[in-house]
Amino acid sequence: MSESALTIRRLSGPSNGGGNAGASSCAVGTWGGGGGGGGNAARIRGVNVGLMDEKVLQLVFLALNWDPQSLCAVARVSRRLRAVAERVLWRELCVSRAPRMVAALTGGPAGSAPAAGRVGGGWPALAKLLLFCCGAAGAGVTGHFAPVSRFSKTSGRSFLPRRCAGDLLYVSDPCEHAVAGADDVGVYRGVFRGFMRSRTRAWLVGHRAALDPRARCPYCGARVWSMAAAGLAPRSASRRLGAYEGRLEYFVCVSGHLHGSCWLARLSDSEGTGPDADDTSAGASDEDDADL
Repeated sequence: MSESALTIRRLSGPSNGGGNAGASSCAVGTWGGGGGGGGNAARIRGVNVGLMDEKVLQLVFLALNWDPQSLCAVARVSRRLRAVAERVLWRELCVSRAPRMVAALTGGPAGSAPAAGRVGGGWPALAKLLLFCCGAAGAGVTGHFAPVSRFSKTSGRSFLPRRCAGDLLYVSDPCEHAVAGADDVGVYRGVFRGFMRSRTRAWLVGHRAALDPRARCPYCGARVWSMAAAGLAPRSASRRLGAYEGRLEYFVCVSGHLHGSCWLARLSDSEGTGPDADDTSAGASDEDDADL
């Protein structure tokens, strides 16, 4: 039995009785709010047992290097475990994968503890955004786990028109996919800090930009705006991605998640040494890696 499977079995308790039946029934009573344990369990429940259990779970997943597949499996064991995962564990996974990015999104200094509050769309959605390429249905590209993703504020600035230049946006490098008989497709994603207070949202709402009737955010399921349809897709985004001008589309959801795709231009060996190369080097300190 794999290490993650053993961990899940220990968390959910043994399937039948035996010498540890009393201990297991007490554990089940603590998680489920009922079961054996008697007066002692009732007294323990009043001493913030939830916090103690959360600390234990954090240590377990720290030992597993915050494996997302194991976390998904544990979150399906019970509603209580799912609540703990959504409130604590997915946040800690995000911090372990992209500490500087999370600190920037939550308004804290780099290296500080993450804010106890929420991010737009919730921590599970941010974790999925860090670790999952959503694909491009129009080009026949399916979604998949992304082993390594680099998110950059420098790239994010290329996606902001001048009227929205004060916003903070992280955007990933494009995940390149080969398409038979066509140019490669680049799929990218990103996230705004404080989208509800952003200039981008203020412009969209103020100009009554229509929400796309078909598309949904692949990370939180919310409705989205098409930036191209709203006239908020600057040419600098195509240049940053190395895409053909006019062959780029991306959406921003009401929670502040960005996703999109583009057709990547074929570059010769002599290209890629222009001004954008210097911009990439200058923005190296703004980048953050999210490793699966």
